[in-house]
Amino acid sequence: MLRIVDAFGRIGEENAFAVLARATALAAEGRDIINLGIGQPDFPTPPHIVEAAVKALRDGHHGYTPATGILPLREGVAADIHRRLGVSVSPDEVLIVPGGKVTMFMAILMFGEPGAEILYPDPGFPIYRSMIEFTGATPVPVPIREENGFAFSAEETLSLITPRTRLLILNSPANPTGGVTPKAEIDRLVAGLADHPDVAVMSDEIYGQMTYDGKSHVSLLAYPEIRDRLILLDGWSKTYAMTGWRMGFSVWPKPLYEAARKLAVNSYSCVNAAAQWAGLAALTGPQDCVGEMVAEFDRRRKVVVEGLNKLPNVSCATPKGAFYAFPNVSRTGWKAKALASALLEEAGVAVIGGPDFGVHGEGFIRLSYANSTENILKALERMGAFLASRKA
Repeated sequence: MLRIVDAFGRIGEENAFAVLARATALAAEGRDIINLGIGQPDFPTPPHIVEAAVKALRDGHHGYTPATGILPLREGVAADIHRRLGVSVSPDEVLIVPGGKVTMFMAILMFGEPGAEILYPDPGFPIYRSMIEFTGATPVPVPIREENGFAFSAEETLSLITPRTRLLILNSPANPTGGVTPKAEIDRLVAGLADHPDVAVMSDEIYGQMTYDGKSHVSLLAYPEIRDRLILLDGWSKTYAMTGWRMGFSVWPKPLYEAARKLAVNSYSCVNAAAQWAGLAALTGPQDCVGEMVAEFDRRRKVVVEGLNKLPNVSCATPKGAFYAFPNVSRTGWKAKALASALLEEAGVAVIGGPDFGVHGEGFIRLSYANSTENILKALERMGAFLASRKA
């Protein structure tokens, strides 16, 4: 009998893909399914980006590229960061990766080992905990609380750091909650990290261009006092509707960059050549497509929040970023995962149960409003009818 290493017994899942598979299977049976589960823009990739990839293929960009990414793209990322955030980054600190998860994978592998502790947001993106457990490190959840606007608390986060803490993972704007942490709270966190100089920080800012109600994204890159231990995670998937292109980038402190490059060489060699030229076109081309998409998400956000707050025994805080709502369903009498399953099987609405994002996710479900307003309204109507007629 074949025996794989014990670490694979600890690796988890991203249940949004399991829900997507089940929703697809039900649709194949002829069921009318509305998918509010998957975190994927329903917009096509803008045409000028697609054309750049086609041109790259026609121009002969068919071979390997540097493991770190082509220089024009790394320069483009550095210029884009300076344009958006006013922060200077060297192209030699930028690593092009095949999707945002790769940056998580690298950072957690660098700092995760038995005896180490890694702090991560809970509820949060499920791959954080999965990869921490895979390395044998101890996952330490940082509670993300509804009463705090789904922002992290600097005081609570700092209180969880111990001599064994090696890495702190942050995420704002956040998945699954849509929370955006205010600058004052980030200021307090960075000030407190001065007492913990051996703790690295990975800041997941993949939704950084999706904020609402006048909220501005505050990047951890803007804090020079932690730049020597900060890993930035970002990419094209959400901002430019490029989820299937598998395009991400990270910014690394100089002491860690070479280790990240070696991981790239050992795992995927390099990122798809033509996709990199498409990524450059996204950054250097017109940005009105981003603004238009975010404005549409904002319109849908208002529809979602208003509709959810009209459902029986459901309340929903207004998300300030990303494209997720995280309504509180604890008063319905349903456990969150059971409710999510029943909504899919009986009402034809795919959502994700809060516990799939961590132990602090019980009592909540996640809805993605990266779907049409028409479908969102139809889904809300089905959810209301279900909750009015079905008890837990």
